[in-house]
This record gives sequence, C-alpha cells and structure tokens, in this order.
Amino acid sequence: MSDKKALVSNAFQTFMNEAPEHAQAWGGLVQGLSKASGLDKKTQALAYLAVLAALQRESGIPFHVKSAKEAGASREEVISALLVGLPAAGHVVTQVLPAAVAAYDSD
Repeated sequence: MSDKKALVSNAFQTFMNEAPEHAQAWGGLVQGLSKASGLDKKTQALAYLAVLAALQRESGIPFHVKSAKEAGASREEVISALLVGLPAAGHVVTQVLPAAVAAYDSD
C-alpha cells in the first residue's frame, strides 16, 4: 500500500509543520475519540467518509479512503458510505466520488 502521508492535504501538512504542538494535541484527541467509539475500525472509517462527503471535504477523502480500505472496506462499501447521505445532504455527496474511486483504485 502506498504511503498515506503523501495523501495528506497541503493545508493539513502545513498545520502539522507550522503548529506541531497543536497538531500533536489534535492527534491525541482524534486517537482518544477513536478508542472511545463503540464502532469497529471499518465501520468507523466508513462513517467518517460519509461525514466528509456530506461536508464536501474532498481534501480528506484520499487519506480516509485508504484508511477504510486498510480496515477491510470494499470499493462498493466505500462508495455506499459516501452516498448514504444522499437523501439528507443531496447531490453534494457525489462531488467526492471521483477522488474516492481514484484513491481506492490506486496502488
């Protein structure tokens, strides 16, 4: 599998480089929330993708698609997770599909 660090957006990479203490604190929060979750890693990764799609956060899609894939998610599960919000969020969720499919299919 390719290096996921290369999939981190320029904005997040700048955050990590320019504000390392904040980035470390953020990372600790993220890890703590993940440990507190009642969801297994695959379900959690798919749910996170659904949120990213609804919020149109395309820059985070490649990294988190790789995380979902590493957790055992199939291509179809990733696409379904992105589209699960279609009734509530509308067509905006389809905007991240190209980036998600490209990330899943790369390697």
